Amino acid sequence: MARILSGIQPSGTLHLGNYFAMMKRMIEFQNEHELFCFIVNYHAMTTVQNGDLLRKNTLEAAMDFLALGLDPDRCFFWVQSDVPEVMELTWILGCHTSVGLLERSHSYKDKIARGITPSCGLFTYPVLMAADILLYQADLVPVGRDQKQHVEITRDIALRFNGTYGETFAVPEPLISDEIALIPGLDGQKMSKSYGNTINIFETEKELKKKVMRIVTDSTPVEEPKNPDTCSLFALYRLFAPADRIEEMRGCYLAGGTGYGEVKKELFGLIWEYFAPFREKREHLAGDPAAVAKKLAEGAEKTRAVAAPTLDDVKRKVGLRYR
Repeated sequence: MARILSGIQPSGTLHLGNYFAMMKRMIEFQNEHELFCFIVNYHAMTTVQNGDLLRKNTLEAAMDFLALGLDPDRCFFWVQSDVPEVMELTWILGCHTSVGLLERSHSYKDKIARGITPSCGLFTYPVLMAADILLYQADLVPVGRDQKQHVEITRDIALRFNGTYGETFAVPEPLISDEIALIPGLDGQKMSKSYGNTINIFETEKELKKKVMRIVTDSTPVEEPKNPDTCSLFALYRLFAPADRIEEMRGCYLAGGTGYGEVKKELFGLIWEYFAPFREKREHLAGDPAAVAKKLAEGAEKTRAVAAPTLDDVKRKVGLRYR
């Protein structure tokens, strides 16, 4: 049984890209693996610098996960900041990480290019991510291809530490699924809160319909054939439609005679129906945030019991245990 670890940032309302690229996979993993899944609120501070908003987003992300089927009794589920051991390990690992390694981070360069202020936290983000992974001795880290480098940096840090102090950390492998391509947003780019192109998981019916109808398509006339393989609308459609209907719709695209408006109306119905079984539980959780916070506190306590032996071993090896 592999130990799998993944986290999600509460930097905004969770959306379909979060669900299909990460959340759905985690909920499935809890059935067959030892799953460590957490709300990454320290990382979110690189972009969210509003205390009330971060608190709200953290609880709501937890509610979304629980509503969608994550079971804290079958996995480790917690909020990053509730396990202080991770920050101790971050400092220790930072003292064993070269600036050159961090300067090569694609994610850092991309965020700076998009206008995000280059803070120390943003620059050392990969060290905190390494601490998240290594503290729990994770075997596998599910990531998209665009995030693979973060796991490679973690591997470099672990190998360097192990080489200096002896075997200490499990060296993790990235778990990349070729079945999950980038989930397109309303504008055809990767669905992302930072691009403002998301469809949230628990949209109201009115807002969901409005957003689906805004999905950008090309100007091919209704009667002309269309290419399903380059259409972001079709890419979203195939996430929700049954296999036989996907093939039917592909045929409609290639034959011509089907307008994008028809596809959007069908997609709206599919999305609304897909999340219907989870909507009632989500509303129930929203009505009792104290119960959600209690589950997260229990999860943190369980997780700290796993973290403590690793941190103790590290502190002993680097000389911080002197008594």
